[in-house]
Amino acid sequence: MKPDIHPDYHEIKIVMTDGTEYMTRSTYGKKGDVMKLDIDPRVHPAWTGGQQQLMDRGGRLSRFQKKFAGIIKEGGEKPAAAAQPTAKGKK
Repeated sequence: MKPDIHPDYHEIKIVMTDGTEYMTRSTYGKKGDVMKLDIDPRVHPAWTGGQQQLMDRGGRLSRFQKKFAGIIKEGGEKPAAAAQPTAKGKK
């Protein structure tokens, strides 16, 4: 390894939005600096999933289901038309 090309890796204090603090190692700032988080990964919907529900209002999912509705029947069997390949270009 080349000397003096890597950033300093030192201990810093992380302060969560609820006031919880813990020490970790990072290249952020200088030794002993404090990083205050604006977004708390323990409660933010991006990490927890939140109460968000996916809804399709006539979008991609509906178009896909309409387009491929007849390919596989309820019992998992292929319809007769899809089971036999057609020979294109033959006379």
